[in-house]
Amino acid sequence: MNLLDELRWRGMLHDAMPGTAEHLAAQQPVSGYIGFDPTGVSLHIGSLATIMLLVHLQRAGHRPVALVGGATGMIGDPSGKSAERNLLDEDTLRRNQAGIKAQLEKFLDFTPGPNAAVVVNNYDWFKDFGFLDFLREVGKHLTVNYMMAKDSVKRRLGSGEAEGEQRADGLSFTEFSYQLLQGYDFLHLFRTLNCTLQMGGSDQWGNITTGTELIRRLGDSDAKAYALTTPLITKADGTKFGKTEGGNVWLDPTMTSPYQFYQFFLNAADEDAPRLIRVFTLLTQAEIEALEAEHARAPHLRTLQKALAQDVTIRVHSEAAYETALAASQVLFGGGELSSLDEATLLDVFGGVPQVEVSRALLAEANVVTLLSDATNGVIFPSKGEARKMMQSGGVSLNRQKVAPEQVALDIPLLLDKYMVAQKGKKNYFLIKLN
Repeated sequence: MNLLDELRWRGMLHDAMPGTAEHLAAQQPVSGYIGFDPTGVSLHIGSLATIMLLVHLQRAGHRPVALVGGATGMIGDPSGKSAERNLLDEDTLRRNQAGIKAQLEKFLDFTPGPNAAVVVNNYDWFKDFGFLDFLREVGKHLTVNYMMAKDSVKRRLGSGEAEGEQRADGLSFTEFSYQLLQGYDFLHLFRTLNCTLQMGGSDQWGNITTGTELIRRLGDSDAKAYALTTPLITKADGTKFGKTEGGNVWLDPTMTSPYQFYQFFLNAADEDAPRLIRVFTLLTQAEIEALEAEHARAPHLRTLQKALAQDVTIRVHSEAAYETALAASQVLFGGGELSSLDEATLLDVFGGVPQVEVSRALLAEANVVTLLSDATNGVIFPSKGEARKMMQSGGVSLNRQKVAPEQVALDIPLLLDKYMVAQKGKKNYFLIKLN
């Protein structure tokens, strides 16, 4: 199966310039690139959708080029943005670039060979490119009318206002010039790496075709470059995919833990899972269709979501991180062992439940009734009587042990020598920390 057919059945092909399929078939390997904006120290799962374009490009025998925009990141891409972005300083950008490069190396094969992946930084060719030289060599080849016609520019200047009326915030010349810089990136890579294909999200079509136009105008008479875009990932209800109440879902485990990452995909809606498993995994069409059939027979088992969450967590983090996330998930939902969790995972699993602190001295004196009522300021039970009544019916546990009213709290083994997980009924959890 060729690259475009692979992307098409996965729902990852939005648009391609005429001749792209023939170019990919005729030349081996084709060098294709995607740019990544280093506005953060980590990429997020929205970026992962475009990383998968590079993965499929390499699997089809071509050479992936990942461009980290050290120069363009100082300006900011107006595509999909409704307001001017804050500009980052050079030290911040360099730190972000290093983090992103390390993440890209997880997905692409850099082993020397004809289709070995390459990471480049456009700061390397822009840092000594003077403003006047850029205007003379690049700027004069594209008209303002051409640049104004781009959707990303028109949206920022109009964005639903009455015809001819500009938004108050508008678009600065800095962001307006972004498409020229990205276009020059393509031209530079075309000249230095014989890069003839640029890929990206569908919102990048205007910037990408600026590059193909520059190559047409500044290249040799037979110079030809191509563009390919993938649909932006949205949920079935049309909202943006990749965000939670806490913000973006990041690829960096210190920003989004493997457990939270795993849970995000595990909790995908049934309407979204078929598309997500095609975009974010490398499972074959036959494997995915078999999973879909199994899921249809018993949707409550969430077969698709489990396969999706497993595959993506392993590739983004590791097999060990997946096993830890799975064990943590089973603790909360399947009765797994609490003692198997390290502190970070324990706090992750119970991050959304009410938490209270109790002194060790008080624990030594209290029975479980007092501990779960007065000692915890009524957070778990408002009164001793209510606590005693539920314990007598077997509805209360500490660290998975059913407790009776007469038990001494100190007899309950602690987790990590300082935590207790209280469970009230089937679904109400509380985390007690000793100080």
